[in-house]
Amino acid sequence: QEEKKQLALKVEELERKLESTSAQNIEFLQVIAKREESIHQCQLRLEEKSRECSSLARQLEMAIEDAKRQVEQARERAVSRERAAQSKVLDLETQLSRNKTELNQLHRSKEDAERRYESRLQDLRDRLEQSESTNRSMQNYVQFLKSSYDNVF
Repeated sequence: QEEKKQLALKVEELERKLESTSAQNIEFLQVIAKREESIHQCQLRLEEKSRECSSLARQLEMAIEDAKRQVEQARERAVSRERAAQSKVLDLETQLSRNKTELNQLHRSKEDAERRYESRLQDLRDRLEQSESTNRSMQNYVQFLKSSYDNVF
C-alpha cells in the first residue's frame, strides 16, 4: 500500500508535470504561432518593400535614362551652336578681310587721285604762272608800244 501510495504520488506528480508541460506546450505553441504570424507579417512587409524597391529602381533607371537623353540633347545643341558660331566667325573674318582689302584699294585710289590732283594742280599753277608771265610780257610790250607811239607823235 505504501508503495501504491508512493506510486500514486509519483503519478500525481507526473500528471502535474504533464499538465505543467502541456500548459507550457500550449504557451510555446501560442508564442510560436505569434512568432510565425510576426514572421509572416515581416515577410509580407519584406515583399512589399521589395516591390517598392523594384519600383523605385525602375523609376531611378528611367530618371537616369531621361537625364542621359537630356544631357545628350544639350550637348548636341551646344555642338550645333558652336558650329554655327564658328561658321559665323569664319564669315565675319572673311568679310573683315574683304573690307580690309577694299579699304586698302580705296586708300590707294585716294592716294592716286590725290597725286593726280596735285600733279594737275601743279600743272595748272605752272600754266597760270606762264600765262601771267606771258600776260605781263604782253602788257610790257603794249606799254612799250604806247611809249614808242607817244614818242613818235
